[in-house]
Amino acid sequence: MSASRGDVADYLGLTIEIVPRSLTVMKKQELIPLDHLHEFSLLKPAKLAKIAAAVLKLFSKLAEVERVIADQREAIARLKGLKGRPDIKPSGMDKGTEPAKRDKSKKRPGRGKIRPRVIIEDQTLSAAVPPGSRFKGYVCYLVQDLVLTVRAIRYRRERWVTPDGQTIIAPLPEGIDGHFGPKLRRFILMLYHQGQMTLSRLVTLLHGFGLAISEREFQRCLTDHNDAFLEEARDVLRAGLQTSRWVAADDTGARHQAKNSY
Repeated sequence: MSASRGDVADYLGLTIEIVPRSLTVMKKQELIPLDHLHEFSLLKPAKLAKIAAAVLKLFSKLAEVERVIADQREAIARLKGLKGRPDIKPSGMDKGTEPAKRDKSKKRPGRGKIRPRVIIEDQTLSAAVPPGSRFKGYVCYLVQDLVLTVRAIRYRRERWVTPDGQTIIAPLPEGIDGHFGPKLRRFILMLYHQGQMTLSRLVTLLHGFGLAISEREFQRCLTDHNDAFLEEARDVLRAGLQTSRWVAADDTGARHQAKNSY
């Protein structure tokens, strides 16, 4: 059977440097011949099997000694009043992703009241009724919908020439910085960072809406001229820190720099 030093090291869980050293030791003990550099045979397989069995026995004893030492250290720390090994419980993320089992004996709760976060627009619908019918008021039926449309505005900026030869062009409206409006830039940043959508999929989505934008222009929307959004996020953070009664921080028992945070 042919195998390189790397294959032997991977199979035995050793480094490559240990393999030739081990072969040299076995040659000195007359277990294998090394007349050729690329091949050898076993001279005393029975003796080699005994050595392997002894090594495995030593490894099992070493593991048992390490377990006893760990238990003794924990007992000594407990007697001295020190903190022992932290009891790190498994994460509950897997359980949180599984849907909760519903008790069939209990009545299923209703939908509850719908409270939209936008202004409700009222529209009156008429019904075709026969003559002599009496009006009994209205039955409300709430429908929530989402409208995504592309709005392209061509600003016709006045251009004037003063008597002294200077050219004056009407300024753009406040908030316009580039050929893409602030609402579109906010939509792009939200889907890219919060929605975790890729650049190519977002460009395809915008093309489906009827927007003319390339991947390079999309990348510029992600990286350029975002100071206003950063200032807005900082203002929200400052206002929250100034008005909140308490601030929560994430302080977990995760390992940091090979140490348990407990």
